Amino acid sequence: MMQDQLDLTKLIFGRLGWESIPLHEPILIVTFLMVAIGGVAVLGAVTKMGWWGPLWRDWITSIDHKKIGIMYMILGLVMLLRGFADALMMRAQQAIAFGDNAGFLPPHHYDQIFTAHGVIMIFFVAMPLVTGLMNYVVPLQIGARDVAFPFLNNFSFWMTTVGAALIMVSLFIGEFATTGWLAYPPLSGILASPSVGVDYYIWALQIAGVGTLLSGVNLIVTIIKMRAPGMTMMKMPVFTWTSLCTNVLIVASFPVLTAVLAMLSLDRMIGTNFFTNDLGGNSMLYVNLIWIWGHPEVYILILPLFGVFSEVVSTFSSKRLFGYTSMVYATVVITILSYLVWLHHFFTMGSGASVNSFFGITTMIISIPTGAKIFNWLFTMYRGRIRFELPMMWTVAFMITFVIGGMTGVLLAVPPADFVLHNSLFLIAHFHNVIIGGVLFGLFAGINYWFPKAFGYKLDTFWGKVSFWNWVIGFYLAFMPLYVLGLMGVTRRMSHFADPSLQIWFQIAALGAVLIAFGIAAMLMQFYVSFRRRHALRDVTGDPWDGRTLEWATSSPPPDYNFAFTPQVYDNDTWADMKKERYERPLQGFTAIHMPKNTAAGFIIAALSGVIGFALIWHMWLLAGVGFVALLATIIIHTFNYKRDYYIPAAEVVRTEAARTRLLESHV
Repeated sequence: MMQDQLDLTKLIFGRLGWESIPLHEPILIVTFLMVAIGGVAVLGAVTKMGWWGPLWRDWITSIDHKKIGIMYMILGLVMLLRGFADALMMRAQQAIAFGDNAGFLPPHHYDQIFTAHGVIMIFFVAMPLVTGLMNYVVPLQIGARDVAFPFLNNFSFWMTTVGAALIMVSLFIGEFATTGWLAYPPLSGILASPSVGVDYYIWALQIAGVGTLLSGVNLIVTIIKMRAPGMTMMKMPVFTWTSLCTNVLIVASFPVLTAVLAMLSLDRMIGTNFFTNDLGGNSMLYVNLIWIWGHPEVYILILPLFGVFSEVVSTFSSKRLFGYTSMVYATVVITILSYLVWLHHFFTMGSGASVNSFFGITTMIISIPTGAKIFNWLFTMYRGRIRFELPMMWTVAFMITFVIGGMTGVLLAVPPADFVLHNSLFLIAHFHNVIIGGVLFGLFAGINYWFPKAFGYKLDTFWGKVSFWNWVIGFYLAFMPLYVLGLMGVTRRMSHFADPSLQIWFQIAALGAVLIAFGIAAMLMQFYVSFRRRHALRDVTGDPWDGRTLEWATSSPPPDYNFAFTPQVYDNDTWADMKKERYERPLQGFTAIHMPKNTAAGFIIAALSGVIGFALIWHMWLLAGVGFVALLATIIIHTFNYKRDYYIPAAEVVRTEAARTRLLESHV
């Protein structure tokens, strides 16, 4: 009888027990209490304001690309707070942990923090923010009413959110991986990591990866098939071009991530020995596969922001973009070359001089089209009427910072230099140089640039500039010392140091991290103040930046259907062209507009995927089976639910379009 009870308990709860809750970690207990109090406060506020109904009807179940894009951005900003909290703890630990002072983070906890920091910042900060921008802007830029597959868009977002939720759950139930953000075996194997940390890593990324892959398919089809009449490929805005190339890379590379994580999971669960060092396995197979995904991932992050900088520079220089054709070709060349350089991440593997030479040369070559983009932006600014609004400030900061990061990247592309600098803090400085200086600065430029389009009012300038200067100065203080430490031979992932002469450099880096924290706080204050002053910051013309591409031809914010009439495109700078010569807005002939209905299926399927992922992490086989059956049932029910459409009446379209016409004509 006792044995039967034990078997039933194991079937239901698997490895989950009271010992899985880290009651021995005071930092985690305090964090849990703060999160619980904050969560209760938020839930209470939402209940008091009566927001549950609108939140469910208008947001959670929405298939509107604009609302989904905004939710992606909110997810990225929320996860930025978690990921940066990890960074602050690491910097504080390294600033004080010298000699006899062990610091405040135990080594095992420190290892979880630097792994979680990398995973969160790449997968759940940068990716949602980039995807959110593409989701919001691309359909508007190409004159479409929505993406090609609206339901798939909703489902993709919630899969990404559920992956992020699993990462957050690992903070309080069990633990996270201690392997580094790419989970190399044998460290991620079952012998070296028998706990659930690597399993959290695997299933969080598998679930989020499905969302990212489907989002990539959706946006490719949208761009290829739904462009406005007259918008040939070489008349697409540069941001749309970079988004297309980004999503091609997503569709080409994310199946590799799915496969390699599936093989790692099989190694851990049933002993298949794909990546072990015995029984025919090879851990370097994992390293090759993870970087065949991983290096295109870097360009998946940066390419859309190259498009943002192109839009911003053109708008705030009051000029057409210099060298549009060369920008497009450079983007395509970068897309192709990004698949030919993955091995430069492990020159020290022992591949031999010929292989290392090939990958070193291709790495240096990829800097050429990137450099061409920098010169195109500079020539666009040359003799332009430059306005140093916030988006332009972020762009100039990017150009300076990214060039420094690019030059250190070319240095690391030389195999002998890489042999010296491999696994050092120099590498950490270079990576953050291009990701923060390129991706995050670009995202902040894009947020400030398109925020008026999404909400109808500008962001507050004062707090935006406070955030800008804290970010830029904080970045240089935080990461330039790491170049010095890397050249001195200091390796990464260390939580304690014996040499006291290194401490001053880590203290400067910690000061930089504090300034970045002030920058994030100022950005949150910018959002708050802007919302409070939204009526004063509202631009009456509906066209605050005098933008040059098609999204500015709609009101701010756009209606659900974006465009009542499909616009006709004549030139690259569509909106500027419409204003000057061919601006004609129909005043009659409006008909009811066919739109897809909101649906809860995407949220439910993603939530069930999260339940299955949690069950597989803890070997809760009964819950996994029930969850899988429920998942299939939900998919089947949604498949046969044909009543998913509605029509916006012509009278409502007439009223909306009349208001938009008055708004836009007041500007034109």
